[in-house]
Amino acid sequence: MDAGDLATWVGSSFAAIAAGATIWTLKSQRDQIDEQRQFIAEQSATLALERAELWAAAQDRKIAQARQVGMTVQLWARSGVPGDANGEPIPDTFRIEVRNLSIEPIHEVTVRFGEQEAHEASAAVETDLIRRGLTVVTDGPRLNVPVPLVGAGRIYLFTSGPLFEEVDRHRPALLFTDNAGVRWRLNEHGDLREFVPAG
Repeated sequence: MDAGDLATWVGSSFAAIAAGATIWTLKSQRDQIDEQRQFIAEQSATLALERAELWAAAQDRKIAQARQVGMTVQLWARSGVPGDANGEPIPDTFRIEVRNLSIEPIHEVTVRFGEQEAHEASAAVETDLIRRGLTVVTDGPRLNVPVPLVGAGRIYLFTSGPLFEEVDRHRPALLFTDNAGVRWRLNEHGDLREFVPAG
């Protein structure tokens, strides 16, 4: 065997070994990169789920106070309004009872009938009738609408003007701002939505 052939053979062998080591290193690095991509994808999915859960929890906190505000709607006959043929008073206004059952106040409280605002409001005074086991809510002093503040656990009564086409066509909707500054709209069916004024 010639020394030149031996050197070529040894050099070729080392080159082949080096090429094999390079291929093995590249494959190993490619495998590591694939594992890292898979890990990053799993982490991204986990973070997306956590973000969605945090967002849902924030939404629940955001709406928690608003869900504790309610209203009931009644047709009401004002005193002094002529009655029907039987002398019964004829309902000619809406009376809306707004209850803030949350532990925080609500602000800028009003009831609207389309674009028409409630005619007047009053703080409610609850009177217990022990003999009958009833609680009667009566009007307190008259207030301007919108009412700037309704305290926690308080009841306010809102009265429409006399029923006419505009009021009769548009059912009452309660508008209020929660203690976090979010404006809400609640209709008589309990549909609660964040309120964004037009314009």
